[in-house]
Amino acid sequence: MRKDIKASCQKRLSRIEGQVRGLSRMVDEDRYCIDIVTQISAVRAALRRVEEEVLRDHVAHCVEHAITSGNKADQREKIAELMDVIGRSDR
Repeated sequence: MRKDIKASCQKRLSRIEGQVRGLSRMVDEDRYCIDIVTQISAVRAALRRVEEEVLRDHVAHCVEHAITSGNKADQREKIAELMDVIGRSDR
């Protein structure tokens, strides 16, 4: 993973970690259910953004490298991995 992408992901994940701790406090404090669900949705959206950033980096480097290498087995493997991840996506 490129250094700038790694730093960006770490920053986002730290914010998400704080959001999740906030969610835990909301539950402990018996906050209004819809407010909790709204915050859960925000965390899920933030995680999706991190996922997209990591996938973009993967395609830009790992998949691109497999394509330019000319190694058909590596190309198939990288594309299959990518398709599996996309297939498991909850979008």
